Formats: sequence, C-alpha cells, structure tokens
Amino acid sequence: MDTTSAIAALGALAQTTRLETFRLLVRHEPNGIAAGELARLIEVPQNTMSAHLATLSRAGLITSERQSRSIIYRADLNGLRELSLFLLKDCCGGSTELCAPLIAELTPCCVPEANLS
Repeated sequence: MDTTSAIAALGALAQTTRLETFRLLVRHEPNGIAAGELARLIEVPQNTMSAHLATLSRAGLITSERQSRSIIYRADLNGLRELSLFLLKDCCGGSTELCAPLIAELTPCCVPEANLS
C-alpha cells in the first residue's frame, strides 16, 4: 500500500457512519450484509448509506456482490490487512520488545481454529 491509498482508506474511515459500517461488516465476515439491512442497522436512509458504501469501496475497504435482488457488502480483509501493515511496517524501529504488546493484543481475536486445540 502506498501513502495515497492509506490516506484514502483512513479518510474513508474518518467519519462516524462509515467507521460504524466498516466495523459492522468486519464483524459479519464472511457472510456480509445486504445494503438495505446495513442502512437499517446503522439507522441511516438508504441513499445516504449508498454514498457511504461507495466511499468505502473506492478506498478499497469493502467489496460488493449482487445476490438476486440484493447487493451484499463485505469488509475487504485484504484491504484492512494492507492498511494495518502500512501503519505498522516500521513499528518501534524494529525493537521487538516494544511491538510485542501490540501483537499480543491483536492475536487473540485472530487465532486460527487449528491453533485453538
């Protein structure tokens, strides 16, 4: 990810409705949520939600797929990964002991099922 893409992604998330929408989509991976349902859950008009979804999509943070008469939106976890790596790339100047608490805090939410046993 380059600086321009990171700024676009961060800018897209720097608005309450878009941030709430993105976090909701992350929680509903991998199934996603229909556009109308997103608008209902976030309590915004559908046309307003459409504008927010377009911004998140242009920023590379969400994807969409038509299923019958609905458009299902999903968090683009690859986009989230790229943004996170961009932000953490030079973490703590390579001082492992400084980055370890951050990594430890992120790890419990993302442990593969195979590692849980």
